[in-house]
Amino acid sequence: MEQQGQQVGSFITGSSMPTQDEKTWGMLSHLSGLLLAFIGPLIIWQTKGKESAWVERQAIEALNFQITVGIAFVASFILTFVLIGACLMPLVGLAALVLSIIGGIKANNGEAYRYPATIRLIK
Repeated sequence: MEQQGQQVGSFITGSSMPTQDEKTWGMLSHLSGLLLAFIGPLIIWQTKGKESAWVERQAIEALNFQITVGIAFVASFILTFVLIGACLMPLVGLAALVLSIIGGIKANNGEAYRYPATIRLIK
């Protein structure tokens, strides 16, 4: 199991550091979730993930996080009927925003990022 900040997989160049292109796609996989929910990371995983193991790991991590956020939003919506969800929805949205930005920054720096409290359905 990899730790936060460790490098993952083999890279295009065979070096231990991702290329700038890999960093950019890794960053986009995290940030695309802000606008496209799980669709952005899914598209990047299916296209650019085939070219780079590092991009694939970042896109899968972002995809798992966006799926978890979706589940949390559905649970919050259901809980709005007992008024708890009205407080939870903004918190889930804020956490998704902040953690996606942190993931994007880490990926742009060439660091593998793992989201906390994420259901990892896709391995």
